[in-house]
Amino acid sequence: MQTLFFIAFGELVVCWALWVLVFVRRHRQPTGQKPVVTARTGRWGILLQGISYGLVWSLSTPPSGPWAATLIGISMLLSPVSVLLAFFAVRHLGKQWRIQAGLNEDHELVQTGPYRWVRHPIYTSMLTLFLATGALLTWWPVFLVALALFLAGTEIRVRVEDGLLASRFGEAFSAYKSRVRAYIPFVR
Repeated sequence: MQTLFFIAFGELVVCWALWVLVFVRRHRQPTGQKPVVTARTGRWGILLQGISYGLVWSLSTPPSGPWAATLIGISMLLSPVSVLLAFFAVRHLGKQWRIQAGLNEDHELVQTGPYRWVRHPIYTSMLTLFLATGALLTWWPVFLVALALFLAGTEIRVRVEDGLLASRFGEAFSAYKSRVRAYIPFVR
């Protein structure tokens, strides 16, 4: 079991590096666009998400007992899924991607690629990577606290971004929102 854990841990570290690289690579590309509208309140969500990631990494205990193989398998499945989802989400969002919620002058309502299934696939990728890390490294009471913080932070960011999109796209966004879930497929 120890060998399987080290393989899974290696995969997790590689997937984290690739996941970050998706955003670093995109951030370095000049967009030539200035944000017209930004929402600073989304920073609280970023803070909560960051704290939750810190908890799942810093208070780590490798899985043991009867669920160890299952937890390792969950981690090994979710890690690469999160990287792929982030890659395709950023690719479809294109020049509109930014860390802080905001709209460009020529902002478009993206509904292609992973945006067909969830309105915020980057948050879905963040959640899957969080779950992969937590399954592999985190003692369950700490994981539950971190998960609550992560979900609270994500909800803040989703509401801020949805508000911006609703203000810009009106009825088109309302129709999209009624059809497509926020960041967890099949969950309102």
